[in-house]
Amino acid sequence: MGRETQTIKRRYDRIAPLFHRVDGKMMRSWRKELLSGLSGNVLEVGIGTGANLSYYPPAVRLTGIDFSPKMLQYAEQRAKELKIDVTLMEMDAQNLTFEDQTFDYIVATCVFCSVPDPVQGMREMKRVCNKEGEIRLLEHMRSEHPMVGKLMDLLNPLTVRISGANINRYTLKNVESAGLIIQKSEPLCTTIVRRLLLRP
Repeated sequence: MGRETQTIKRRYDRIAPLFHRVDGKMMRSWRKELLSGLSGNVLEVGIGTGANLSYYPPAVRLTGIDFSPKMLQYAEQRAKELKIDVTLMEMDAQNLTFEDQTFDYIVATCVFCSVPDPVQGMREMKRVCNKEGEIRLLEHMRSEHPMVGKLMDLLNPLTVRISGANINRYTLKNVESAGLIIQKSEPLCTTIVRRLLLRP
């Protein structure tokens, strides 16, 4: 794990209690729609404190990974409270230890703002997803509005320093650079938040 990844990991360990209190209350309808209809083997990249756990269909075989052990502790607690069976693993999204084509679906919500090399992380998702599988992302990214985008550029150093999250990433370009096929790109909050359905 690289130095930058270690730094961000420590930040997320530090803010894990705040995420546990707040994250589950945010984007509820978007999370529910993102996770509807899932089946088979499912991987959640960057499961965090488990904010998505209550929205998974009951029949899925769920694995969740995160590079923050503190986040995973809260996810384990939430899974027990919800009586949900999930395999939780400490792992770097840029270097997944799973074999090729392991999962039918892969999910990530607001993760690739904090992965040091988002294209590499997306390539890893492509690798471990079945050829006929699907990758579903709920991500925030740099606004396409020129003035708003420039403002996000100015604010980005501050958000990175506080939480490790980049607010000005060109996520759609990163998806294409990773070799993923965009089936659907749905704006949810102007052009800043999108739901993406991808094929490996």
